[in-house]
Order: sequence, then structure tokens, then C-alpha cells
Amino acid sequence: MIPFSILDLSPIVEGNTATQALRNTLNLAQHAEQLGYNRYWLAEHHNMPGIASAATSVVIGYVAGGTRTIRVGSGGIMLPNHSPLLIAEQFGTLESLYPGRIDLGLGRAPGSDQATSRALRRDMNGPDTFPQDVVELQHYFQPNDTNQFIQAIPGNGLNVPIWILGSSLFGAQLAAMLGLPYAFASHFAPAELLRALQVYRTQFKPSEHLKAPYAMVAANVIAADTDQEAQRLFTSVQQQFLYIRRGKARQMQPPVDNLDDTWPEYELAGIDSVFRCSAVGSPETIQRGLASIIAQTKANELIISAPIFDHEARKHSLTLTAQAREALAVQQSEPVLA
Repeated sequence: MIPFSILDLSPIVEGNTATQALRNTLNLAQHAEQLGYNRYWLAEHHNMPGIASAATSVVIGYVAGGTRTIRVGSGGIMLPNHSPLLIAEQFGTLESLYPGRIDLGLGRAPGSDQATSRALRRDMNGPDTFPQDVVELQHYFQPNDTNQFIQAIPGNGLNVPIWILGSSLFGAQLAAMLGLPYAFASHFAPAELLRALQVYRTQFKPSEHLKAPYAMVAANVIAADTDQEAQRLFTSVQQQFLYIRRGKARQMQPPVDNLDDTWPEYELAGIDSVFRCSAVGSPETIQRGLASIIAQTKANELIISAPIFDHEARKHSLTLTAQAREALAVQQSEPVLA
């Protein structure tokens, strides 16, 4: 059975603080480690009142320091916001502290609005130079070259796996050209998922980093004891996207029984396509949904986004999802009768 991993944005729920959100992140990572999840990735977003993972490298260090075996990384670092040297030093430091456990996922989007992007880097050409910046970043991790005047210390010669993240064909083409693993953000932008995977796999060029294509697919997975309860929990993230589309991002809202009571039909229709790559329901429903996603995408790995208002319900969802994975593994190992 393919590995399952976790994508977390350290959600700040209504009436709570970033402090509690970050503590919940560490507790969830420890829970995921016990359940056998493969990776725990944090995502960079800025100027978002409901997300506490803006200083992504700092949060990665916090999570890695509080866990023992699970890989910890970025899903992702938005490279247009940073100089490649700075990221090489940050992740070289993380790899030096937690050897063999750090991943570096890189995104081309700014993870914010344009005004915030200017405040972060004051250079709006970042997305245009993304391929060159990735190559420069790779160079800083190469073994020490005495002819290289600028060096990443820590960073030189360290094995920090670099991933390309994307939600379009651009990232797929770049990952294929550089021979890097690829993660698709289908948990919120599934439209180009299958085309991007095809482009990545057909255009992939083996490299010193990777001999064959390796694709990870992101999916929303909200599991509860019943379909009704899972659908109710799912309304929190649905509301989050609705508020963002209105330009009124806020802390994560508590779940509601019926979104139709507070949101107009045309806005609800607009988010249906956003959550097409999702599995929401009871353990049986989740198992069927996950099997369908894996069959359609032929993913090498799934990364699960499970943004739930109540922390204990979120932990329970990860437990049920891990159990669904085990059930799928059993199904795959069962002999087929002639």
C-alpha cells in the first residue's frame, strides 16, 4: 500500500490563538507518527488570520524537535518570497539538527496577495525566475566546491530532498525536467491533476536525485464515525474557502449543520470544483473514496489535508484514515480467485 502523509497549515480556530494552533500542530504530528504516517508537511501562507504556519522553517524545527521518526518538511516553501541562499541555510540547519528527516517542498505561488508579496520580498519578479532559483538552491546543497565563493553553511553536501509543488502543468514540466519528485495541490485546485500527472510521468528525465517519477497527490480527507458527522465537520473548511473568495479571510469557523442556511446557492456552487479531490464520511465511505483517488491517479503517495475545527475530532479523523489505509492494504494482498 502506498504511504500516507499529512499536510498541515496550523489552523487558528475562532476564539483561539496562534500559540494553541502551534501546540495542536505538534500534538497532531506526534499522533500521526504513532499511526505510521510517512511525512508531516507545513505550508507557507501570509496575511491569513486562520493560518499559523507563516514562519514555516521555524514550525518545521518545532515539529521535528518534538517527534522522532516521521519526516518533516514544507508543503511548501514559496520560493518567490525568499532568496535561494536563505532557504538553503535554513534547511541545511534543519537537516543538521534532524538528519535524514527533512523535506523541502518548493512552490511558485507567493502564498499571499500581491501587497503582502511586496512586503515580503519587494520583488514581484520572483515567480518568473522560479526555475533558475530552484537550480541555484540545488547548487547550494552540492558538495563543497572550493571555487564557489558563496556557500550555504550549513547546507553544503547535505542530502535535503527537494520536491516541486504545483497546481498546473508548469510545476509538472519543471519537476520532470529536473528529475525531482512532484506533489500536486489537488486538495484545493484539482482541475489539472490528471493532465499534470501525465505530463510529469511522460516527460520525466532521470537524475542523480530520482531514477523514476514519483508523484504525491493531495486530498482532503475528513473522517468521522458517521457520514453525517463528517459532512458537518467538513463545513469548517468549506466556510474558510468561501470567506477567502469574498476577500474576507478569517479564523477557522465552527462547523454548521447546513451551509444552505447562511450561504447563497451561487457561492456554494462555486466551491464544488475546489473540493473534488476529497473523501468525506464514515470509515467505509473514506475507504471507497481513497481507493478511487488512488486508482484514478496511480499516486505513489497520498498527502492528507484534514482541517477540522475541533482538535480531538481531527486526531480521530487521522486515526480512522490510517485504519482505512490498513484495510485497503489487506484488500490488495488478498488473492484473486479464478
